[in-house]
Amino acid sequence: MEQSKVKREKQAVDFGKDPIAKILFRLAPPVMLAQLIQALYNIVDSFFVGRNSESGLTALSIVYPLQLLMIALAVGTGVGINTLMAHFSGLGRERESQETAGLAMPLALLSWVIFALLCFVGMPAYARISTHSDAIIREVIVYGRIVCVCSIGLFLESGWTKVLQAEGDMRLPMVAQIVGAVVNIVLDPVLIFGLGFVPKMGIAGAAVATVAGQIAAALIVMPKGYRKMPAVSTWKNYIKRIYYLGFPNILMQSAYTFYIFGLNMILKGFSDQAVTTLGLYYKWQTIFFIPLGAMQTCIVPVISYNYGAGDRKRCHKTVMEALLFGMGFMLVTGVLCFETIPGPMLRVFSRDEEVIRIGVNAFHIIGLSFLPLVSSLTFPVFFQAIGSFFKSSFLTVLRTVCLFVPLGYAFSRLGLDWFWLTFPCTEIITTTVSLLLYRKFYRQAR
Repeated sequence: MEQSKVKREKQAVDFGKDPIAKILFRLAPPVMLAQLIQALYNIVDSFFVGRNSESGLTALSIVYPLQLLMIALAVGTGVGINTLMAHFSGLGRERESQETAGLAMPLALLSWVIFALLCFVGMPAYARISTHSDAIIREVIVYGRIVCVCSIGLFLESGWTKVLQAEGDMRLPMVAQIVGAVVNIVLDPVLIFGLGFVPKMGIAGAAVATVAGQIAAALIVMPKGYRKMPAVSTWKNYIKRIYYLGFPNILMQSAYTFYIFGLNMILKGFSDQAVTTLGLYYKWQTIFFIPLGAMQTCIVPVISYNYGAGDRKRCHKTVMEALLFGMGFMLVTGVLCFETIPGPMLRVFSRDEEVIRIGVNAFHIIGLSFLPLVSSLTFPVFFQAIGSFFKSSFLTVLRTVCLFVPLGYAFSRLGLDWFWLTFPCTEIITTTVSLLLYRKFYRQAR
């Protein structure tokens, strides 16, 4: 136990004393690089699948919500572990921090088993309600079953990565995700199109490449991320607190699944090309949201640590600096690209002129939502980090359940071009409510 304490004292940053900017810019680059590589392999995945068949590209868009649900469960559990570890460390209770880390593997395995069984049984029904095309249905079932049922690597890597990040180690998770992404990228064309003695597998090859990359990443973080499991008698108390802290993240990510599924159902009433357009937006979104995602990953342990230590002003400073960085980056990258070069961005994946036509208009309108989106995503993370379950969950439900799908349906009644206004309107409303809740919290904390 003393060794872990020494390790904590020698970590690269001090969550309680170092300047916030130093902490964020020390921790964020490795996370950003890892997420960039992850985003690139998603881009490459879609690129090769799109070159193989347009129906495969639509299948990826349909399966995407389920992948988000899987990531929600895996990462949300990890975030709960991460947050509780940082909280205990802020209180100087290192033994409880390490015992919390010891639950990463059993919780990952349990989550994987439950998710895999549900997806294997439910994939055909999910495919049939998502499209009327028999070809797309077949590809959804093939791709979806492989990436969901064989996702053990994703669950284990997510848990062990959050353990390391709670201790300030962002580099090994970065290396793991880069290696996993490279494995995926290298295997994609080989398995999709076939090479030498390797047969052409089509969309199944893309799924196998994804799973192989996840397993490779898990194997890299395992040696340092694995911790001895605590006594079984303590599990109930730890697990209750882990999911109390992690559930807002699970809810937030899961809500993405349901609202994207809901938007897909609305767009399905127009055309399969409209569904594909939404899927391509989310492919590019993964690139432009990397700095924002990195900031969210890094501020959770910093805020949780300082909140546990009673330093509310430092929590506020962390949020403000993360918001400024996120908005600045989104302005000069995301907004600029979506407003000036939507056509070339879409043609990276699709040669369907109808997809390009729909997408150019969609990207112009969606790009207007990027600045308010920064705050509408950051404040739920803040409330999650301080253990304010209700506020974090409320903002998530407001954005994804109360606004996205109902507004999407309402705007769709006016036509497809109007539908895309759903995005800026949702983010503006959510940001307004978030600021009101945060202002109330900050006044009470002073």
